[in-house]
Amino acid sequence: MLTNLENKEEIIKIFASRGGIGAMFRDCKSGGYNLEGSQANAQRLTNLILLIAVAYTASCLVGLKIRNTGHQEYINRLQLEGKNRPRHSYFWTGLYGTTWILSMDLCWGWVEKLMLTTLNKLPFYQKGLTAMKRIQCIV
Repeated sequence: MLTNLENKEEIIKIFASRGGIGAMFRDCKSGGYNLEGSQANAQRLTNLILLIAVAYTASCLVGLKIRNTGHQEYINRLQLEGKNRPRHSYFWTGLYGTTWILSMDLCWGWVEKLMLTTLNKLPFYQKGLTAMKRIQCIV
């Protein structure tokens, strides 16, 4: 890596920020919003980008708050094997968190019946419910 900067810590900080930028482009272009596949004209593309920016920001803020609660492991796997970076961006954590809450609302009765058949899993289920209640306050 070549640079004209002299401060090693500053170089590392700038280079590390590239990962977040790459994740954002991946999320917008081919990930959650599939901007590349939209095939919109110039005006619609501009409107779509504005809408994506608002939705992306909202999801990232929810994801950041979820990570700050310490309950992210209930929503998604934290790391990829052999990698030292998080598996999912704040965007995906926010999106998965919102989906988790909505799907639990739909499946509540089934989950309750299933838990009656596996009482040995009850402590884990109760920890998950606690996490869900904290995340519901965010979403």
